[in-house]
Amino acid sequence: MNLNLSGRHLDITPAIRRYVQEKLGRVTRHFDHVIDLNVILSVDKLQQKVEASAHVAGRDIHVEAIDADMYAAIDALADKLDRQIVKHKEKLTVHRHESEPLKRQMDA
Repeated sequence: MNLNLSGRHLDITPAIRRYVQEKLGRVTRHFDHVIDLNVILSVDKLQQKVEASAHVAGRDIHVEAIDADMYAAIDALADKLDRQIVKHKEKLTVHRHESEPLKRQMDA
């Protein structure tokens, strides 16, 4: 998985970089086929915004989270992205299993 971090109006410190890598690393625990992950951290007055675009086979998933604290925004983003990845994985497995009985019935 390629992880690209960029910041708008924010310098990305090594601590933030490690925290993002740690939190978004659990995405690969559920689904190994994440090709690219682009994360943009931005600061607007009192809002901390984190956006992520994940490129998986056959689909692009975009998630964003806004909070007053950057670490809380990263946590919320990781949860949202995790749910979206699991949902995508379930759709792939459901479609795969639904088509098998139809093929067997047609062959009989």
